[in-house]
Amino acid sequence: MKKSKNEFWEWTKALVIAVLLAAVIRYFLFAPIVVDGLSMMPTLQDHDRMIVNKLSYKIGKPKRFDIIVFHAPEHKDYIKRVIGLPGDRIEYKNDTLYINGKAYKEPYLDEYKKQVIDGPLTDPFTLKEKIGRETVPKGQLFVMGDNRRFSKDSRHIGTIPMDKVIGKASIIYWPIKHIRIVK
Repeated sequence: MKKSKNEFWEWTKALVIAVLLAAVIRYFLFAPIVVDGLSMMPTLQDHDRMIVNKLSYKIGKPKRFDIIVFHAPEHKDYIKRVIGLPGDRIEYKNDTLYINGKAYKEPYLDEYKKQVIDGPLTDPFTLKEKIGRETVPKGQLFVMGDNRRFSKDSRHIGTIPMDKVIGKASIIYWPIKHIRIVK
């Protein structure tokens, strides 16, 4: 009787520790997210399941072209690509991204650019036209979806405060045929 009571207590302790450990990992380190919609195609597909690294920006700062998850003004979590960092001047012309006057290649858009026959993938704009400022404000990010024609992003909702960023999303774990590290 004493042995079975002791064994029950050991299993209970192990289960409680496992649940607490899982909660700490999910709340502070990593969280799953499901891609909802087509705004990040072709890079991410609707219903892809990803891991969000919450620790990534507690240690460092977002980098240009990182894919991040953030709390959007619509009380939803969005997944988009960082285009502009604080102090950047952003402009699009002739389907080319210019940051601080320098042209940047966006290889993740090449597949879509080849498919477009009726104009540019990304309509021309300046940051001033979109947010009323020449540069991305301090402590904010300018983000865009890879599916430029069908993405609700900083061109529509404005810049994103850094404190709204949940973390970096870079690993697709489901469906199995999509498993990969995303760049």
